[in-house]
Amino acid sequence: MMAVPQFKTPEFSDIVEASQRLKGRAVRTPLVRSDVLDEVTGGRIFLKPECLQRTGSFKFRGAWNFISRLNAQDNSGGVVAYSSGNHAQGVAAAARMMGIPALIVMPEDAPAIKKRNTVALGAEIVTYDRFGENRETIGNAIASERSAQLVPPYEHPWIIAGQGTAGLELVEDLKEHGETLDTMLVCTGGGGLTAGVALTVQAMAPDAKIYACEPEGFDDYGRSLVAGERVSNEPGAMSICDAIVTPTPGELTFSVNQPRLSGGLAVSEDEVRTAVRFAFETLKLVVEPGGAVALAALLAGKVDCTGKTVAATLSGGNADAELMLDILGAS
Repeated sequence: MMAVPQFKTPEFSDIVEASQRLKGRAVRTPLVRSDVLDEVTGGRIFLKPECLQRTGSFKFRGAWNFISRLNAQDNSGGVVAYSSGNHAQGVAAAARMMGIPALIVMPEDAPAIKKRNTVALGAEIVTYDRFGENRETIGNAIASERSAQLVPPYEHPWIIAGQGTAGLELVEDLKEHGETLDTMLVCTGGGGLTAGVALTVQAMAPDAKIYACEPEGFDDYGRSLVAGERVSNEPGAMSICDAIVTPTPGELTFSVNQPRLSGGLAVSEDEVRTAVRFAFETLKLVVEPGGAVALAALLAGKVDCTGKTVAATLSGGNADAELMLDILGAS
């Protein structure tokens, strides 16, 4: 396995550079507005629907920014990644576009749609027990055996810079609407998207407040910000927000996010379900639970939006049909 240098902590200039690399590869997702959402919150709300991105989530951005930079020696054995599904699909798609093999280590209980889509993109899957095995250990071992390059889900400056292009587009499009961002809400797991967006917002809208949004029981970022150091979630807990369930904030991502975030917002499973239904019924968008936590925070009034310009990410839309039927069928 070739070791890709960590280089320095990512900066806004890295995001600008990544945006050029992603031109013609990633979808420039639009901003979405809703009069109903404005009325509910009292603010001017703009949503960034990365559920419309290639592979159905923002993860393609970081995957392409990383994989497209590898030279022939780096990727002679292809790439390996570990993921519950969205990073898996982003890596699989980017590898396919680069003409190299990809192997993804996925939990046995990953949503079926994410497994199917990953295989359809040409990747090989190796499953593991998320409660009894360590995905990092498995992924590193396979990468070493295959002389493949491991593509981390969030702990790398190239990944963070790629994810940050979503924030760059968002702020640029807000300015075209004549709006100045007051508050930014980001769906947060390991913190890669949050870090990229935070770097962008700090550079382009420095007065805006930024919040990490997480499901209750997996609000490690919010609790870490309060503690002033990284803390972990209780092992063995379950959530319908599989896309953003991580054990603890990344070391690199937390170093970027800690000085830039104003806090964390935790939402209940019922609030997430309400947000998924709202997205489907009112916005006409399919948003998976993990991609709906920022919207859930808005709808539940977790942050004051009155008279403010507020933006939020809808970070993914890869939800199993069975789960969507269960959520949408609930009264």
